[in-house]
Amino acid sequence: MAKIAVSPIPTFATVEQVIEELNPGYPVYCLRPAEIQRQAQYFLENFPGRVLYAVKCNPHLAVLRILYDAGIRHFDTASLTEIADVREHFPQADCYFMHPVKARAAIQTAHSVYGVGHYVIDHVKELEKIVESTGSADGRVILVRIVTPAHDVQYQLSDKFGIPADQAPELLRQVHEAEFQTGVAFHVGSQCRSPQAFADGVRTALEVIQKAAVPVHYLDVGGGFPAPYEKDHPPPLEDYFSAIHEAFDQDILRRDCVLMCEPGRAMVASGCSLLVQIQLRKGNKLYINDGIYQSLSETLLGKIKFPARLINPQRNLSTTSQDFKILGPTCDTVDILPEPFNLPDDADEGDWIEIGQAGAYTNAAATRFNGFFPETFVSVDAPPLLPAT
Repeated sequence: MAKIAVSPIPTFATVEQVIEELNPGYPVYCLRPAEIQRQAQYFLENFPGRVLYAVKCNPHLAVLRILYDAGIRHFDTASLTEIADVREHFPQADCYFMHPVKARAAIQTAHSVYGVGHYVIDHVKELEKIVESTGSADGRVILVRIVTPAHDVQYQLSDKFGIPADQAPELLRQVHEAEFQTGVAFHVGSQCRSPQAFADGVRTALEVIQKAAVPVHYLDVGGGFPAPYEKDHPPPLEDYFSAIHEAFDQDILRRDCVLMCEPGRAMVASGCSLLVQIQLRKGNKLYINDGIYQSLSETLLGKIKFPARLINPQRNLSTTSQDFKILGPTCDTVDILPEPFNLPDDADEGDWIEIGQAGAYTNAAATRFNGFFPETFVSVDAPPLLPAT
């Protein structure tokens, strides 16, 4: 498979330089390659197993290139489009089709065109679809996704996917009988604030494996590793890695069982900020050119509060601050951030706001509603804008 070149993006020393040279009246994503590389290498060096990047979190090709150059070779993909993006640009990378519900045509193409060999299921009919769409097992892997105990998370994914643990052993046996390599997977939920959630998940998976009494080749602890935000300071990542390592009882598993994880948010959130411009001030209300329907949906759906700062290189900003209500650009009353930004009290039309921790589920979740769509990316050498500690 031929490698497709990834077009470079402009590089600037600072966000202020972005403003001075572009004078952008449109939203700009300011990537921090060094920060993304740092986070990727931290996972690669400290997680006690294989690291897959969850492409859904931020699928921009510049981000994928940074991660690949940092050493990421395994990608958690949820659609045929994500698989194509990875395999056509990075032919040496491996894709794992980790969505539990897949179209037959997508399964067949992932198998025959892109050579995908790892799949996740949570129902016997999905196993039948894979068998009928790909033919013989031929060394491929099917992981059974299970429901695990609930903990403090922002998004509870077991409400949508996963087979109950008491039903999972039978499905695992059916995968084994179909001559696939077997695995168990779970996902504790996005923005998980409890390392214990992963420990409980591993122990639940081991109970399933013992009851199934078949060889298991993979144990995938999923994603959910958190990032810090304003008013949200989860434990450090090493606490999660330690909890997983301590719960992983190798005696129950084959000696060659592969432990895997699928980080997204924790790997890229700090690696990008969003630069927006104020279009109008009405008292304590600031209307900006990005919002709920574009990059900032998580402020509403996930109650995420991003760090923010006001910038205008052409004037001195007030040293007194106040809270401002932030309103997006669309003609919809939903398009209002639920939490204010605390900014200099002279913020006004033409000023810019840099919004930090914007690398996860921002451009990936943006819509084209009302014709507003952020699509400009630059690279910035300056350190990331992080939340106050």
